[in-house]
Amino acid sequence: MKVLFDTNVLLDVLLDRKPFAESASSLFTFVESGALAGFVCATTVTTIHYLATKSADRQKAKEHIGNILTLFEVAPVSRLVLEAALSLDMADYEDAVLAAAAHHAGMNAIVTRNPRDFKNAPLPVHSPEELLHLL
Repeated sequence: MKVLFDTNVLLDVLLDRKPFAESASSLFTFVESGALAGFVCATTVTTIHYLATKSADRQKAKEHIGNILTLFEVAPVSRLVLEAALSLDMADYEDAVLAAAAHHAGMNAIVTRNPRDFKNAPLPVHSPEELLHLL
């Protein structure tokens, strides 16, 4: 199964946000073992770098990005993805870009802590707990 991880799921692990980090970390374990193909959107990588630099420092941000790129594949964001995101009936353009990137990269699902934000996504959307149950 190929799953795109929303930015908030990665941040739950990187920032050890309780109580969300536990289920998100379990999903990371599935990715590490190869039982789940984990992907992130290219925009997630830049967002996490920005946030990590603001909250920690540049070196810590580079470490986070290195870890993400080691564990996850990257769903590209192209003009096609950006235009497709515009046509999605979603309230938040950033979420629409993630959904369009996942769709165009052939994902089976998106995992996010906020499934209702992806209500009109073109593929199934699960919370971390739901995805763990499916696995």
